[in-house]
Amino acid sequence: MENKRRALGKGLEQLFNSENLDFNRLETTIVETASKDEIINVKLSELRSNPYQPRKNFDEEALKELSNSIKENGVFQPIIIKKSIKGYEIIAGERRVKASVLAGLETIPAIVRDFSDEEMMQIALLENLQREDLNAIEEAQAYKSMIESLNITQDILSQKLGKSRSHITNMLGLLRLPNNIQNLVVQNKISMGHARVLSKLDDWELIDSLAKRIIKDDLSVRSLENIVSIQHQPLKPKKKKENKYQYLEESLSEKLETKISIENNKISISFSDIDDLNRILELLNIDIER
Repeated sequence: MENKRRALGKGLEQLFNSENLDFNRLETTIVETASKDEIINVKLSELRSNPYQPRKNFDEEALKELSNSIKENGVFQPIIIKKSIKGYEIIAGERRVKASVLAGLETIPAIVRDFSDEEMMQIALLENLQREDLNAIEEAQAYKSMIESLNITQDILSQKLGKSRSHITNMLGLLRLPNNIQNLVVQNKISMGHARVLSKLDDWELIDSLAKRIIKDDLSVRSLENIVSIQHQPLKPKKKKENKYQYLEESLSEKLETKISIENNKISISFSDIDDLNRILELLNIDIER
């Protein structure tokens, strides 16, 4: 048992160091190498979500369809879990768990494996990117998390996931948008195409104004591009003058997830609303008494 666990750990390391990341290969390896004794029935009440799960919203209609299938045929493939202090954490298969709860089941077949927290995060991100229909913001956040956790570049990530470098860059650009605009994308009030156009703008007031207009006038992406062009707002940021603080600006922007500018011995931090300001103050460990 201990040798098999070591082998799977090595397999996971090889997976994330390989040219192409493939969640299906990982899960197949775990399922195929598990003995019958290792597949156990776990109470659904003892399971909790992977804390690194990037998906916040699940398609209710799709869950109902999966639930009906489970009622009729049972759970086709065991989920993968990790023992925690109390119960188990789901490593892979959260949709099957939610659908099983809807189906009225009390237990679900599972394979217990001892993964590290970093491995759990990588697996959760990979499963969602390759199997699920994440919304644009969840996808962008997943890319960002993988770049940080694997300590790799956008180029390497694009190769591993089989995505174009421009797609990765465009998706990550969405995270520069103010939080309220990101929420509109999550709520499907504006499309990813709209969000990509808005993410190229620097003026947050203009972004907010255009987002409201998209919703009110049901603007197409092409119409939005025309409006931006007419207003002489570049779809790409203007080329900046040589700036000795550029690296520091970029580092702070990445840390605070907002626009930072340093000029004339002053640091300017942009925020979209009071909630965004409070978020930034938290990151800076600044506690304001009211």
